[in-house]
Amino acid sequence: MAGRRAARDAISRDQWAALIAAGSTGPETGGRRAAGREKTPLTVERIVDAALDAVEESGFEDLTMRVVATRLGTGPASLYAHVRNRAELGDLLIGRLCSQVALPAPDPACWRDQFMDVCAQLRDRFLRYPGVAQAALAVVPADLATLRVGEGLLAILLAGGTPARQAAWAADAAFLYVTGYCLEASAARRQSTDADGRVIDRAEIAERLRMLPPDLFPHTVAHARELTSGTGHDRFAFTLSLLLQGLVRAGEPPVA
Repeated sequence: MAGRRAARDAISRDQWAALIAAGSTGPETGGRRAAGREKTPLTVERIVDAALDAVEESGFEDLTMRVVATRLGTGPASLYAHVRNRAELGDLLIGRLCSQVALPAPDPACWRDQFMDVCAQLRDRFLRYPGVAQAALAVVPADLATLRVGEGLLAILLAGGTPARQAAWAADAAFLYVTGYCLEASAARRQSTDADGRVIDRAEIAERLRMLPPDLFPHTVAHARELTSGTGHDRFAFTLSLLLQGLVRAGEPPVA
């Protein structure tokens, strides 16, 4: 997460410092969420609730401030008093989902399992809300709950003996992979049929790969089954396992 560039509408350093100060009471009650909670019936919490409901129903791509305002029975201008724009709303959505991820006390004896479990929790929360993972890539995260997950992944890797820089890069790579995995899954659900109404499932993709000219794609045609294999989250676990194996090897002393 820390390796990402800031978007044009990212908050300033002073605003960032204010968020940290306001959120020092705990990651679950960031300053933006607590402000004005009892002074007005329209709160950031209610806005996030309505936005998540809209995303679960129609997907993140169709989410607008107007859609959220309509669900709350108000106008978009009322929302802007609490949330600056759609980018900040997306950051708040990711923060809400990250706040639901349970982080373990890092244990050197089972750090790999702990790392995989945290990533799986994040994946499952993103997948419930189609396309919401896109918001995790839009801006540098400002929500402390999101940064809390990054801190947790880093702590687990360090507990496993991973050197600091490798742990930092691996935690960021894992977060990016989770978001990319979830975005692909959301896209597949949105486009489940082709122009002829044919279902584009694993069998259909394999058949299309076999239709490629063998002289140009010999390996693809020969291994279409392997390229489309895997059920459930097999590939998810496989990829993260490779990442962790690479870290273990990187931490080993060089062979004489």
